[in-house]
Amino acid sequence: MSALTRTLKDPTRERTAERLLKSSANKFYDPEVDIDWGAPLVEGKHFIPEHRCSLYGTHLWDRLTPEQRIELGKHELASIATSGIWFEVLLMQMLLKVVYNSDPTTNHAQYALTEVADECRHSTMFGRMSERLGVPVYGPTRFLREVAKVLPTIGYGPALYGSILVAEEILDRLQRDQMNDPDIQPLVRMVNRIHVLEEARHVTFAREEVERGMAKLSKPELLYQRYLIALVSFAITRSLINPRVYLSVGISPREGFRTAWSNPHMHETMRYAGGKIMPFLQENGLVGAPGMHLWRHSHLLPAT
Repeated sequence: MSALTRTLKDPTRERTAERLLKSSANKFYDPEVDIDWGAPLVEGKHFIPEHRCSLYGTHLWDRLTPEQRIELGKHELASIATSGIWFEVLLMQMLLKVVYNSDPTTNHAQYALTEVADECRHSTMFGRMSERLGVPVYGPTRFLREVAKVLPTIGYGPALYGSILVAEEILDRLQRDQMNDPDIQPLVRMVNRIHVLEEARHVTFAREEVERGMAKLSKPELLYQRYLIALVSFAITRSLINPRVYLSVGISPREGFRTAWSNPHMHETMRYAGGKIMPFLQENGLVGAPGMHLWRHSHLLPAT
């Protein structure tokens, strides 16, 4: 039996994957069936809470009418959703690389494939929502899209699963706030509810892989893994709001982006979004030199 097969048939890892496979079979959603895409949007309801908008509390926010504030929130939601598709496509490539190098008879490999299937549905759901909102297709900037093409090649180990956690748990924290908020559009609340419930399994899977992987790293490998996750996490935070969203309310992309990323309210939103994942990554040793400047500029770390 090869070393790879022995590793993938680790009893603890196999038990977790078996439990997650059963949960996936018993509780999953089909957005094509479970969401009423033809229902009209509700007049006057928000798409994200106002205090989570990137310009909230700034001089640019003060210039906007109530209707413009709702409109900006709609475009920011669409930007986050289409950037989410971009990252989920990268995630699926990385998971498929894991499967390619795995024993396909293991629960671990089969759950990785199940997660890919989940992410396919989520990406379709985010795409349908963006289409329903009638806004431009945003996604990340062209520069980020091009640079990120190398991630499935260079991403592996704890940094791979840690990056998955950063992306998923940032969205999870923000979506949990919104899915039960009566002031948010019903369509958005249902999309958030589906994503939150299904991503909980992915988070369990990735957290255990981080813990296992960190125990095996040499010092040079640790430095690489730390820098990689810091770099990817910085890119994730910067990709959430495409600067072009500000055109929807008559603000230049350059001014809007610069104002947003110097906005203390935006920094607080990012710290809130990282409130669950950052302590976990710190406890497991993935946050540290040589990537600390990137973590600081991501604003995911608690304020000091």
